[in-house]
Amino acid sequence: MLFFTLYGKETIMAGSTFGNMFKITTWGESHGPGIGVVVDGCPAGLELSESDIQVYLDRRKPGASRYATQRKESDSVEILSGIFEGRTTGTPISMLVRNTSQKSSDYSDIASYYRPGHADYTFDQKYGFRDYRGGGRSSGRETIGRVAAGAIAAKLLAELGITVSAYTQAIGSIEIPNPECPLDQLDIQEARSNPTGMPDRETSLRAEAYLKRCMEDLDSAGGIVVCRILNMPAGIGEPVFEKLDANLARAIMSIGAVKAFEIGDGVKVSAANGSTNNDSFRMSDNRITKSTNHAGGILGGISDGSEIVLRAHFKPTPSIFQKQNTVNKNGEDVTVQIKGRHDPIIVPRAVVVVESMTALTILDMLLQNMTSRIDQIKRFYDK
Repeated sequence: MLFFTLYGKETIMAGSTFGNMFKITTWGESHGPGIGVVVDGCPAGLELSESDIQVYLDRRKPGASRYATQRKESDSVEILSGIFEGRTTGTPISMLVRNTSQKSSDYSDIASYYRPGHADYTFDQKYGFRDYRGGGRSSGRETIGRVAAGAIAAKLLAELGITVSAYTQAIGSIEIPNPECPLDQLDIQEARSNPTGMPDRETSLRAEAYLKRCMEDLDSAGGIVVCRILNMPAGIGEPVFEKLDANLARAIMSIGAVKAFEIGDGVKVSAANGSTNNDSFRMSDNRITKSTNHAGGILGGISDGSEIVLRAHFKPTPSIFQKQNTVNKNGEDVTVQIKGRHDPIIVPRAVVVVESMTALTILDMLLQNMTSRIDQIKRFYDK
């Protein structure tokens, strides 16, 4: 591992590690032997099995619908360490998903040119060469490690009564009705069973018709994923550089195709007034609550105890089958037509990725918060 010193602090020149107390490191390439993750900082004693992880991986695996890449992978997870007699041991948990359906020949021609919308050019500029088989580390298959780790984070959060739920809010211009309604008024089971990830069957059918037209036009589509966190306690997050919303933004923006991030009312606040944007406080059942939630559950970088609402805006899949203009490695203008197996839309399979990165972030910050007050430390160690 290569290190360098910046402002007196040792820094890893890797970029594949996320988190502080609950830390994950993803590894592997889309057309290598496998993809995996190492999770460090998971408390001992959590009941955990491969089936707990597989439920999450099945939500993002390819080939599940006509709107996902037809690469046929079971994405079966193997837990290699950190579990004994069905419980976590407190030591690093290593997980592996083997690649079994690589068709690297589909990508052999792209070694000589830069695909529009992809990281081919930037990888060459950074490293001097690149793994052109499906994009290597910039491939969507890298998110397997995030989702496997996110499944553990979500199970730990459930022990605290905290739930993280994501779903598709919009595909193209087609949006679910009443997107601001309470979570319990949405059909999350519908979102888990249809090919768009939308919690409304009628809207999903309209979105499917739109995606069918995109595919007929050899084109792709973008969309919005919304994620909602319930039962998050107040007081989680730091007031300056480690703000909860800032870390959530970092986590969500690290997902390859995300181009914008919002908390609460998001971009709408720029057209609002203070009198309408402020959330009034009030007493309810002997505790402080808010009458509205324009802030999305975070004030001053710290959770306020209300529902946390975030949105991730995904760009259209860059791999489209139309002819496109680009440049080859010899500096010549060329016209290309991409081959292979590609998603016409990223959003439905990315729902669980957003959910996982959210769970990883809030769990990490919950663990960090345990040292924020002396009374909490004394209570923890009180004998």
